[in-house]
Amino acid sequence: MANNPIVNMFRVEELRKRILFTFVVLAVFRLGSILTIPGINPQALTAYFSSMTQGNAFVDYMDFFAGGAFSNFSVFMLGVMPYISTQIIMQLALIIFPSLKRIVQEDGGQKKFNMWTRVGTVFVCILQSWAMTMYAYYIPGAVMISSSILFRCVFVLTVTTGTMITVWLGEQITARGIGNGISMLIFAGIVARLPSAVWELIRMVKAGDINVVFVIVVILMFVGIIALVVYEQQGERKIPIHYAKRVVGRKMYGGQSTYIPFKINPSGVIPVIFASSFLSFPLQIASSMGRDVRWLSKVAAFLTPSGWWYNILLVLLIVFFAYFYTQVTLNPTEIAKNIRENGGSIPGIRTDKTEEYMQKVLNRLILPGSLYLAVIAVLPTIIQNLFGFPQSISMLMGGTSLLILVGVDLDTMSQIEALLKMHHHDGLVKKGKLRSRNL
Repeated sequence: MANNPIVNMFRVEELRKRILFTFVVLAVFRLGSILTIPGINPQALTAYFSSMTQGNAFVDYMDFFAGGAFSNFSVFMLGVMPYISTQIIMQLALIIFPSLKRIVQEDGGQKKFNMWTRVGTVFVCILQSWAMTMYAYYIPGAVMISSSILFRCVFVLTVTTGTMITVWLGEQITARGIGNGISMLIFAGIVARLPSAVWELIRMVKAGDINVVFVIVVILMFVGIIALVVYEQQGERKIPIHYAKRVVGRKMYGGQSTYIPFKINPSGVIPVIFASSFLSFPLQIASSMGRDVRWLSKVAAFLTPSGWWYNILLVLLIVFFAYFYTQVTLNPTEIAKNIRENGGSIPGIRTDKTEEYMQKVLNRLILPGSLYLAVIAVLPTIIQNLFGFPQSISMLMGGTSLLILVGVDLDTMSQIEALLKMHHHDGLVKKGKLRSRNL
């Protein structure tokens, strides 16, 4: 019992506090996901969405990221997606405007950048929530406030405040809990939707709407995909670095060899989250306002999550964000500069060619890794079209949900592993080491 990693997790005071804090924050997040916005009739929402025998592709898609909060018209109905959309815009701005990047690199520049991102999130929330007021009027009996202006103001203020609270909760998890807070909130939303999806699948099998053989095939396929995702997430390429000996004062430094680990997929599940968020913004605006504007209705039909054009764009964006995010977080120029400044070199590579070599290695890793993510991300559409699964089930049982669930789980396990080892305990697996695959 003394070496039981689960017991050790709660014996370490710091780890115990972090885990309990994370659970409390996630409980608050789930509570906010069922609190309906003032002025909205929840019975009308239930009746409206229950009457849709084929489901609503737009609502199912938004519910996927918000854990059911979207169809509830809750205070957290937009979740963290506006914040992620703003982050993408701000990161792109850093590349487009070099002056902005110089400001961020100055002392206190990162705090300014974070503040600008939050301010931008407020504007994105106002735009998206205003569009959702139009969607609310399409639902019979949903709006209970007679004054249109008053209803829209209450709706926009509530949803915007709810999103900023959600972002704050995610930051608290990152600082005082376990895992990346924003990713954990998305993870919690997906997990919260799984029981209802499984029950719906059982009901459809009993009713004969879905062949039980197809269900078994899909489940086996998902088990295999999970194993492949874990294998891919843990795989890495080690770049050997040799540091020459140098004398500083009376001490000698260097003369040792180490390595830089580059994962097959350096950006993890971030490209999938970024790509989905990037597409959800125009999809939400177009779907909410499309009934009044003809060209927006065409955009909404074009971006239907179950459509081929949406999935083609999703694949292209995943590949783009994989390269983009890797360049932001693993800049070969800065890594090569640090290696040279510390007297290091890559065996067999000229010092002035270090940056070029590292960029070449990264490109060879990113392309197959991003294509692998993209193939898994479009699985729900394939399953939906081949086996007749409804979108609400196929989205939760595969594709993006699998990548997020596995990726966040591995990241969280790694953090727990590090804390256990820091307090002289064995880790969760293989005597405290999450094994990586060397390439």
